[in-house]
Amino acid sequence: MQYQAPANDLRFLLFDVLGADKLHKLEKYADATPDLMSAVIDEAGKLAAEVIQPTNQTGDRQGCQYDPQTRSVTTPDGFKEAYRKFVDGGWTALDAPLEFGGQGLPHTLKFVVDEMVCSTNLSLGMYPGLTHGAISALYAHGSEELKQTYLAKLISGEWTGTMCLTEPQCGTDLGLIRTRATPNNDGSYSLEGTKIWITGGEHDLVDNIVHLVLAKLPGAPDTTKGISLFVVPKFLPESGERNPAFCGGLEHKMGIKGSATCVMNFEGAKGWLVGEPNDGMRAMFTMMNEARLMVGMQGLGLAEMAYQESLGFARERLQSRSLSGPKNPDGPADPIMVHPDVRRMLMRQKVLNEGMRALALFTGHQLDLSVAHPDAGVRETADDLVQLLTPVVKAFLTDEGFNNANTGLQVLGGSGFTTDWPLEQLVRDGRIARIYEGTNGIQAMDLVGRKLSLKGGQLVRTLFGTLTGYLKDNPDAPHREELKGAIKALEQATLWLASNAPKDPEQAGAAATPYLRLMALTVIGYLWSRMAGVAGEQLASGEGNQPLLEGKQISARFYFQKLLPEIDWLLRDIESGKDSLMAFSDDHWAA
Repeated sequence: MQYQAPANDLRFLLFDVLGADKLHKLEKYADATPDLMSAVIDEAGKLAAEVIQPTNQTGDRQGCQYDPQTRSVTTPDGFKEAYRKFVDGGWTALDAPLEFGGQGLPHTLKFVVDEMVCSTNLSLGMYPGLTHGAISALYAHGSEELKQTYLAKLISGEWTGTMCLTEPQCGTDLGLIRTRATPNNDGSYSLEGTKIWITGGEHDLVDNIVHLVLAKLPGAPDTTKGISLFVVPKFLPESGERNPAFCGGLEHKMGIKGSATCVMNFEGAKGWLVGEPNDGMRAMFTMMNEARLMVGMQGLGLAEMAYQESLGFARERLQSRSLSGPKNPDGPADPIMVHPDVRRMLMRQKVLNEGMRALALFTGHQLDLSVAHPDAGVRETADDLVQLLTPVVKAFLTDEGFNNANTGLQVLGGSGFTTDWPLEQLVRDGRIARIYEGTNGIQAMDLVGRKLSLKGGQLVRTLFGTLTGYLKDNPDAPHREELKGAIKALEQATLWLASNAPKDPEQAGAAATPYLRLMALTVIGYLWSRMAGVAGEQLASGEGNQPLLEGKQISARFYFQKLLPEIDWLLRDIESGKDSLMAFSDDHWAA
């Protein structure tokens, strides 16, 4: 079926719930009027459905092709044309800085476009997606010369960018990298080493590819404190000469086959230092944090497409009769969506998708406030929330994005298991999102091991202030008692970690994943209460889209009755500690 952008839900969230329609009152986002934001939603939805989606199945079936003779990669049929239309429409420049040719629009709008692109062709979306991280790193940490050389071309989409971090012997533990950078006489460096799993490391969509590469300088410590970041172009901008940064082959993957995932060999390739020597991790986290938010949108995008496919199937597939009597008396059977178990699956998909979208756009809105609001206190509060929620967005949206795609496959039954329907591809494509840009276990450890203690615990205090402030200001908030209970559970879990983790880091490790999930469910509960409240106000006044507003209230009830109660066992999991988890000896595993 053709993708339908969730435009009504997006407008409801952005304009009625979050107040993002007021961003144009901030000087930085003066152009982001409600009319412009609405136009972006409509045009991005049209592009996704008419240009990007038709390339998705072809990309999966053809995949990328590697030529060992030329060490080049060819993308699937239609990718070049679709990418060109994406670039010509200015979509690569949406939230990029104005001084280098960007449009300077809010990050929230990029989140919207990311979701739509990922719904319709995740593989194709990877090329501009990773480029955006390279743009941010160069803009934040590069010298003026590097910015002038690379940013305009990357922002326009004329060139693409990569993040070259992982090596065969190390993934998350980047202190183990072996790629070396040797100084040259002209201020550049020669890089030697191999990187793996490099998205867009080689392809035929653009004329030049700009690699951002982590490497170690001579004499640097063999830890993360000895890592530097370098920009290494495929072709040297000043001369057009081919730089010896070559693709050594493609990874053989279960999904996202239209995305070129490369082994990259740097054979004395010329590069330039980004930022200060041995300070590459700071620049890398600029890329990584942005990529983590983008990957969260990948999970949501796939979940939305899976929901649309499974809902369409459930409305048409005839099977058995309703338990309460025939609903399609003139046909041989009723559509399967009359059955409670199918309804449970569809409602779980819909309600989680809308809750995840609210969480993502809430975070995106805070990101915009953190960089554009004139009040320093507002900027700091917003930044606290963005830092705290970034690992939550990445992990929860990709966990549940995959689960919802898998649930969609279940709705289709045997049909879902065949390549005649798109669900099996969505499941395969979505599985990687829980792994790359830091596995979801790493996200959970980042949350409990780093974010909770940042600024003396200020980040999590800011979150609790937001949640409890909402209850204080809204004594008649929908589902107030259920939300109050969730906030209490999250507070209790946070106090347990504060008491136990400093004495035993393994307690933090054991609690990390359930704690992240508990936080996600609680914040989404807060957002569902807000959505239900706005829907109730609009219904009372007779304004708005009545089916959407009534659906919001029903969906909120489903969330608080059927999904939020998971917090009870998550809290018990956390407070039970590490003992049963860590008790096995080697003999026990082998028994």
